[in-house]
Amino acid sequence: MKRLLAVLCFTFLLYSVMTSEPVNSYIASRKKDQETLQTQMVQWEAKIKELARTKNVPPVDARIDPIWKGIPGYNGLVIDEEASIKRMLHAGKWDESLIVYREVEPSVQIDQLSPAPIYRGNPAKPMVSIMINVAWGNEYLDSILKTLEKENVKATFFLDGSWTKKYPDEAKKIVQSGHEIGSHAYSHPNMSKLSLTRIEQEITKTNAVITEATGITPTLFAPPSGDFDQRVVNMAARYHLKTILWTADTVDWRKPSPEIWFRTVVPKINNGALILMHPTSPTAEALPRLIQYIKEKKLALGTVSETLSTRRVPPIE
Repeated sequence: MKRLLAVLCFTFLLYSVMTSEPVNSYIASRKKDQETLQTQMVQWEAKIKELARTKNVPPVDARIDPIWKGIPGYNGLVIDEEASIKRMLHAGKWDESLIVYREVEPSVQIDQLSPAPIYRGNPAKPMVSIMINVAWGNEYLDSILKTLEKENVKATFFLDGSWTKKYPDEAKKIVQSGHEIGSHAYSHPNMSKLSLTRIEQEITKTNAVITEATGITPTLFAPPSGDFDQRVVNMAARYHLKTILWTADTVDWRKPSPEIWFRTVVPKINNGALILMHPTSPTAEALPRLIQYIKEKKLALGTVSETLSTRRVPPIE
C-alpha cells in the first residue's frame, strides 16, 4: 500500500512539472531551435552544393604522352560536405572559411601504365625538382648542400655506383641532410649500347652499393647522359625503378658562366619541371639565384618523388 502511494505521488508530481508553464515553454523553445537548426542545415547544404560547382576540381589521370612520355596524374579536390556542415554546426554559423576539402585520387596511376621514361611532373602541379647527378668528384658538394639547407630545399641526388663506392661518407652526408637518393648506374655507360645482362648488372650493382652505404634502396633511375632505350626502361621497372630524365638541363658539365647557366635553364621552369645539374662550380655559384627565382614564381620545390606524386600542392602566397 505504501509503495502504491509513493508511485501515485511521484506520478502526480511528474505530471505537475510536465504540465507547468515554464516546462511547456522550454520544450516549445527546444523544438523551435531544432526546427531552426534543420532549416539552417538545409540552407547550408544547398550553399555547399552550389559552391562545389565552381570549387571542385576533378582528378587528372596519368597518361603516356607522345612527346613527354610518362606523365603522372594529379589529385582532384572536392568539398567534404559532411565535414563542412559539422564544422559550421560547431561554430553556430555559416562561414566559407570553414569549408573542408579532401583530395580525390585519379582513376589511372602512373604505375598502372606500361613502363615509360618520365621527363616531368603533371603540368597542373605547381612544383619543380632539382635533380643532381653525381658521378665524379666532391669538390662542390658541400657548397651545394649548404645552399639547399639554407633555402630549406630538398633535392634528389642520383648517385653513380662507382662514386658511391669511392665516397660512401659523402653519400651518407647527402642522406643525413634529408635529400632523396636515386641511381645513376655504376660506371656511367651509354645504357642503350649494353647487352641486357650488362644493363641488369649496372642497375643491380648500383642499388647494392647505395643500399650498403646509405641503407636506402633507390626507386628512381637516371640513365647516364640521358641515353636509354625501351630495354633499359623495362629492366629498371623490373627492379621497381622509374626511369627519370629531365625537363630543363643546365648543361653545367660544359662549365658555362653562372649567368649563362641561369639563362639556359630559366625559360624551361614551369609546373612539374625536373631541373638537371651536377656538383660543378657554376652550379654551386648559380644555385641560390635559381632557387630564389623559383620561389618568386610561386612554385614549390620538392624531391623528384614529391613532384611526381599525385598529391596536391597548396597555393603559395
